[in-house]
Amino acid sequence: MDEYTVIESKSPVFYGKYERKSELQHQTHYCPGCGHGVVHKLIAEAIAEMGLQDRSIFVSPVGCSVFAYYYFDMGNVQAAHGRAPAVATALKRANPQSIVIDYQGDGDLAAIGMAEILHAANRGEKITVFFVNNAIYGMTGGQMAPTTLVGQTSTTSPWGRRPFNEGYPLHVAELLATLEAPVYVERVALNDNKNVMKARKAVRKALELQKEGAGFSFVEILSPCPTIWKMTPQEARKWIEDKMMAVFPVGVYRDRKLEAVPGEVPQTTVRALLRLNEEDGVPPKRETAGVAADLRVNVAGFGGQGVLLLGQILAEMGMREGREVSWLPSYGPEMRSGSAHCFVCLSKERVGSPLVEHPDVLIAMNEISLNKFAKQAGAEGTIIFNGAKLPDKFPPLPGHVVCIPAAQIADKLGSTRVANMVMLGALLELTHALGAETAIGVLKAKVRNAKLLELNGQAIDAGMQFVREQMGSALRDAGKLPKSANGPNRAGEGAEEQPAVEQPLRK
Repeated sequence: MDEYTVIESKSPVFYGKYERKSELQHQTHYCPGCGHGVVHKLIAEAIAEMGLQDRSIFVSPVGCSVFAYYYFDMGNVQAAHGRAPAVATALKRANPQSIVIDYQGDGDLAAIGMAEILHAANRGEKITVFFVNNAIYGMTGGQMAPTTLVGQTSTTSPWGRRPFNEGYPLHVAELLATLEAPVYVERVALNDNKNVMKARKAVRKALELQKEGAGFSFVEILSPCPTIWKMTPQEARKWIEDKMMAVFPVGVYRDRKLEAVPGEVPQTTVRALLRLNEEDGVPPKRETAGVAADLRVNVAGFGGQGVLLLGQILAEMGMREGREVSWLPSYGPEMRSGSAHCFVCLSKERVGSPLVEHPDVLIAMNEISLNKFAKQAGAEGTIIFNGAKLPDKFPPLPGHVVCIPAAQIADKLGSTRVANMVMLGALLELTHALGAETAIGVLKAKVRNAKLLELNGQAIDAGMQFVREQMGSALRDAGKLPKSANGPNRAGEGAEEQPAVEQPLRK
């Protein structure tokens, strides 16, 4: 009789050793009979077989799902309660070649996270969602979940779920299948070997669709929770078959190839997004020697001063010139006079974060914004202030200061509303990071009134001219700003003299 050697091994997608407290090394986080371990195995097998381990990112939020990072040897990102679809969306858009897996339970996805999953599905985000439905809040003590069955007891429904009081259980797979964008939606169960094999196929198919570049895929998995259900593992699996599957029928609810929506551009490009034609004369990507590779700008002022619009224009200019860009606004509830600021990042590389702690340039449209943000610019930053001089008794600033009476200049042109464009012109002349012709192209796409368009153009020219006049021909010849002849433009140090311009951004 031949002898056989039985070798037991686990998927290479799992860590070789699970880091736990010393007294818990012999066990996983999951209770005996829990479905999470089975789902983990199915996902790991599929990833290993398809060779996706080095490309995969696992997103897990609050609940028993959060323990995934102890086991999966791949990219792992933890998300706030219910926010995994939003985090997964960001990861996939920032890393389109990655395989992004959103792994959530019913207390997380179907409750606090319902808005996130609905909108991610409706947008057709190219992520794969595994939804573990055990009809209860498992980690936190057994409260009623959105999928708790009618009549099922929990710590928050001791008399059983009552439709007149708590409503009916949510059918998430059916709900998402009513949307246009999802390409694959299926519900499976872990009650017996036959259904586990069906679940295995569904898991693999959902990952294959993402690998092929298809849209949103979603697999709901009916899973046992023996501890919270107060059952043995065998009873829990039987309960899935007898109770849960009657309410949540297994099956495929959506399975179709990705089809273009009428009017949709299959391959979205910057040109398509901006609705640009060839005659718009979009300049090529600027590779001018001496231009800063990155430019981080904070534009701050009152609502009504065109702060956010200035940031939008800068960001769109960057896109037209082939830069990676981000624009992050912040504003109060007031339409006018409330505080407003925005961060703009322009880079030759992908922007890691839209937040700007230390801007290269601060454009302060008023004294309040100057007080709030000036120190963040630091010694290497440049501050462009809307005024002929800094406010009286203003403390010395560490960086380079440029005072421009933008409001007065705009008023002379015919409208103080274009003071933000005066500041834009000054920024362009100071940094040489973007072209004025690009700004005009953006304005043509945004401003339909011919007179207002002309006024904005004049304001940009005026801002550029003001900087040139203050600095003389050295700026045009050297492409950089010399020290001001009047010394630092600070209150009490020549601030009453001709408005001064200090050193530029480092190139």
